[in-house]
Amino acid sequence: MPTTIVEGRKVYFESHGEHGGVPLVLVMGLGGSCTGWSALQVPEFSQHHRTVIYENRGIGSSEDPGGAFTTADLADDLAGLLDALEIDRAHVLGAFLGGMTAQELALRHPGRVERLILVGTYTRPDAKRRMLLEKWRAMAEIETPGPIFSQERLLWTLSDETLEQTDLIEAMSASFPGAAPAIAPDLLARQCDACLNHDSADRVRKIHHPTLVLCGRYDQLTPTKMARELADEIPQARLVTFSQGAHLVVAEAAERFNETVLGFLAE
Repeated sequence: MPTTIVEGRKVYFESHGEHGGVPLVLVMGLGGSCTGWSALQVPEFSQHHRTVIYENRGIGSSEDPGGAFTTADLADDLAGLLDALEIDRAHVLGAFLGGMTAQELALRHPGRVERLILVGTYTRPDAKRRMLLEKWRAMAEIETPGPIFSQERLLWTLSDETLEQTDLIEAMSASFPGAAPAIAPDLLARQCDACLNHDSADRVRKIHHPTLVLCGRYDQLTPTKMARELADEIPQARLVTFSQGAHLVVAEAAERFNETVLGFLAE
């Protein structure tokens, strides 16, 4: 398994495609493993860009330093990974928690980012998101059984049309990106805290990288109003809303999602 050392800790990563030019780094969201990108995004993106995926701290073979952390800490982890892989600048695509990490990377380490893609994320949680994340943290802390947690996550991340597909939902419960916790309950609780404490609302206007903000029309977890806020505040940002799909547009609208990302990177 490929690992490298960042701040004295092992970090698991995969690099796909041997293309020149600026690499593309995909940053996973809350509770997910980087393998969530493997089926639908990596095969397409790696035809055009060197595509790097990695596990956040505490996931899989990536070591957990323990203790609380912030999205800024996760951004510093990513900057350290770029150093270890000798990548000067990268296109960075992040979903939900990964999108918060990507924002912080662009703010803290602006020279490391070429283009920014923010998927289903926000600048700060509103009251409803705070209540939901506090609920998920509590569910993790009492070690809610996996199948129940999976149902909870799927209800918030998939469209009604997708939820009608019983066979598909059964398969997703085990393998869908973000469907089931891929991490220890304590780590998931700390990830929830990182999402709760993320607040870039007064700073994202300082992001001057070309930015693409993506969201699903039926996203309940991060509704379109949050995507519009990001696109309105970041000077060089534009918003694309997918008419199909909810929070997990990377899977529900995969073909159009991939085309949109590749088109943006080709500009």
